[in-house]
Amino acid sequence: MPKQLPAAAIKTRFFSYRFIVVAMLLLTLVILSAVAFNQLYIPVPDVTFTTITGQKIALKALLGKPVIVTFWATNCPSCIKEMPVLIDLYSQYHPQGLEIIAVAMHYDPPNHVIAMTQDQQLPYPVALDLTGEHAQAFGDVQLIPSTFLITPDGLITLKKIGVFDPTEIKTLIETFTKG
Repeated sequence: MPKQLPAAAIKTRFFSYRFIVVAMLLLTLVILSAVAFNQLYIPVPDVTFTTITGQKIALKALLGKPVIVTFWATNCPSCIKEMPVLIDLYSQYHPQGLEIIAVAMHYDPPNHVIAMTQDQQLPYPVALDLTGEHAQAFGDVQLIPSTFLITPDGLITLKKIGVFDPTEIKTLIETFTKG
C-alpha cells in the first residue's frame, strides 16, 4: 500500500504548484502583450550603415529624429509592396525630421539592390548588409520585411515583422515630430 502524505504536505504542494502555474500565466501575459503591441523601448544598436552610394550613416548620429530602419530583399513581394508606403511616409514626414534607412539583406546581390532602388526611385538611403552584421545587431533579423521605428531619443519603440500598418506607424511618427 502506498504511503500517504500528511494533509499539511499535500496542501503545501498544492499551493506550490498553484503559485508556479500563476507565475507562468503572468509571464506569458507579459510576453504576449509586448508581442501584440510590438512596443519595445530598447536602445538602438551602435551601427554604421554603408549605403549603395558609399555614404556612411551612423545610427547614433540620427538622435533627435524619428528613424525607420527596414530590412528587405529584392525577391520579397511584401517588401516591394511596402515601398510605396515608405516613399509616402518619407515624402510626408522627412521635412519634419523623419529618416528612413532601407537595409538590404546580406544574401541580396548588390546589383539587384541598386537596380531596384533605381527602378522604384527610392528617395531614402539604401544600405547593404554584406556580412549580416546589421541584421544581427537588430536581434538577428531573419524574416522580412522587418521594420523598426526608433524614437528621437534613440529607443526602438516598434518592431514589426511582415507588412506594417501605415496608420499605426503614422500615428507614432506624428507623436515624435510634434515635439
